[in-house]
Amino acid sequence: QVQVVESGGGSVQAGGSLRLSCAASGYTYCKAWFRQAPGEEHERLAIIFGTTGMAIYADSVRGRFTISQDKAKNTVYLQMNSLLPGDTAMYYCAAGSGCPMDFTKFTYRGRGTQVTVSS
Repeated sequence: QVQVVESGGGSVQAGGSLRLSCAASGYTYCKAWFRQAPGEEHERLAIIFGTTGMAIYADSVRGRFTISQDKAKNTVYLQMNSLLPGDTAMYYCAAGSGCPMDFTKFTYRGRGTQVTVSS
């Protein structure tokens, strides 16, 4: 069983930056960041493969968000720049042996950290 815990959320003005962290208690092949705004489905933002470090981004965040990892710490980060009010959501980390688009299909899922962007 792998535990994943997010941190780093908060409130920021539009145009600002935040860095989220996801600490995992063990190694997994794939880690991902999702977000869920009120009344909406989970949106997969970025994934990173543990062995290669290769990353894949959603169109909505490509060029603004960067996913990275510290293998030694089993920690994944999401650097978020040029934040917009539309980025306001609960942000979740997920991990597992695969990289499904569906948040609920990830084996291990965190409880989320809130990000609020004001105009």
